[in-house]
Amino acid sequence: MTTYDTATTTVQIPDWTRGTVLKVWAAAALPMAMLAWVIAPVLAHAFSGPTALPRAVILSLATGLVWQFFFVLIVVRREQGTLRWPVVKAALWLQAPRSPRSGRVGGLLWLVLIPCLLVFAAEEFIPALPPVAGHDLPTFMESAAGTQLLSGNWAWLAAITILVLFNTVLGEELLFRGLLLPRMRKAFGRGDWIANGVLFAVYHLHMPWVIPTVLIDTFALSYPSRRYRSALIGIAVHSAQSVVVLALALSLVLR
Repeated sequence: MTTYDTATTTVQIPDWTRGTVLKVWAAAALPMAMLAWVIAPVLAHAFSGPTALPRAVILSLATGLVWQFFFVLIVVRREQGTLRWPVVKAALWLQAPRSPRSGRVGGLLWLVLIPCLLVFAAEEFIPALPPVAGHDLPTFMESAAGTQLLSGNWAWLAAITILVLFNTVLGEELLFRGLLLPRMRKAFGRGDWIANGVLFAVYHLHMPWVIPTVLIDTFALSYPSRRYRSALIGIAVHSAQSVVVLALALSLVLR
C-alpha cells in the first residue's frame, strides 16, 4: 500500500493482486466487446440505410465508455470511502508529473509530452490490420455515407463528442492509467507499466485490428504515467487522438 499526503488528508492506494487487476480489466474489456459485437448489430435494426451499423456502434461504445467512468468512481468510493476531489485526485494520479529523482512537480516536466506525442503519432505510420466494416469511426467518417450523415448533423456530432471524451479523458485513461496502474506495482514489479500497456492493448477486443499498434502506445501512455506518477500525461497524449477525430467530425458537420 502506498500513502500519499494531500493538503487536507492522507490517501492510501492499495496494492492489488493479479487476480484483482484482471477482474478490473474484464469489467472494462468484456462489456465493450459485448456492446460492439452483440448489442450494436441488434441495435442497428432500429436504424435504416448504410449508416445503421456505424450509428449503433457509436452509441453502444459510448455507453461502454460511460460505464467505465462510473465504474472507476464506484471502485474509488469503496476503496477510499469518499469522492472528495483531493482524495480522488491522489487516488487516480490526477496530478502534475513529479520527478522520480528530485521530487520536483510540474513546470518543465510537462515537456515530456513532446516525445510521448511523437511516439503516439508514429503509430499512424505503422501498417495496420484492415478494420471491420462499420466498426471503425475514422473509416466511417471518411466514407461517403459518413460524410452525408454528419453534414449539418449536430446531434451526431454531440454523440461522437461524448464517445471521444469518455474514451480518452473520462473512460479508458481514467481506468487504465488512473485506477489500474497505481495499484499494479506489487503484482507486476517494475514491469507494471509493461503489463498495463499489454492489458490496454488486449482490452481492445471491440476493435481487435488495432491491438498490435496499440502495444506501441505503452511507451507513450503507460511508461511516462508510471515514471512521473501522473495519469494526466496519458490523458493529454491520448486526447490528441480525440482532437483529430473531433476536428474531422466538425468539418463534416459544417459542410
